[in-house]
Amino acid sequence: MTEFVGDGVAGTDVLELLERGRAAYAAGDPSTAARYLARVVAASPRNRMALLELAQAHYRSASLGRAEDVLRRLIELDPADGYARRLLGLTLTRQSRHADALPHLRLAAAMTGDPEVAAEAARCEARAA
Repeated sequence: MTEFVGDGVAGTDVLELLERGRAAYAAGDPSTAARYLARVVAASPRNRMALLELAQAHYRSASLGRAEDVLRRLIELDPADGYARRLLGLTLTRQSRHADALPHLRLAAAMTGDPEVAAEAARCEARAA
């Protein structure tokens, strides 16, 4: 296992960091979760699950620029990830970047077939107009 030193978690392996990040997220502390999950992603930068969990933590903590960066990396790894596209669209919408969000929400709606995502895309389209 990869071990980390520093930040009060000397000798902590990636799995333990992931568990701590998940526990912080579940406890309603997405900022702390993001700190742990960022270290997991640093050790495993192509781990899509860790990237998604990091993006969600950034989104919930209103670190929208960071969420956007992580989601764009995730979409580069898997362009067919409808959930990542939806979350990117929502992230951009929260920044009032409706025109940028719309293509991602439309794609997510088409990929997932979820009527809720289609409704999000329609609301975004109305705001972008």
